Amino acid sequence: MSKRNNKHQIEESEVDMTPMLDIVFIMLIFFIVTTSFVKEEGMLVNRPEASKSPKNNDPIILVKINETGLITFDGKLVDIERLPARIENFLAKSQTQSAVVIPSYETSHEDVVKVLDQIKTFDHLTISIGK
Repeated sequence: MSKRNNKHQIEESEVDMTPMLDIVFIMLIFFIVTTSFVKEEGMLVNRPEASKSPKNNDPIILVKINETGLITFDGKLVDIERLPARIENFLAKSQTQSAVVIPSYETSHEDVVKVLDQIKTFDHLTISIGK
């Protein structure tokens, strides 16, 4: 008889997993419902729309700065103190409202700021930085 009791105990030792799965799903639903989603705020950037043709054919003031700090205006080497005079001369010959500064990747920020300060003296110019 002891063998018969042993077999009977083995058959009854199975665990029903259905209630445990129910509890897991209830907990999952609870955590999904109680989770608060945070909307991250960022900076809104107004990008201009691309146009197929340029709006005007005005010449652009182009100032390049190389990695050693040498400045070229209209393809010619110029000193930082002489840059406003060259821009004024350029504006006397042709009307433009935009200036582009293209620094080299290795150019120091100090050199770029010096050039931007010189160009900023002309209030009507829109200054852009390119690569």
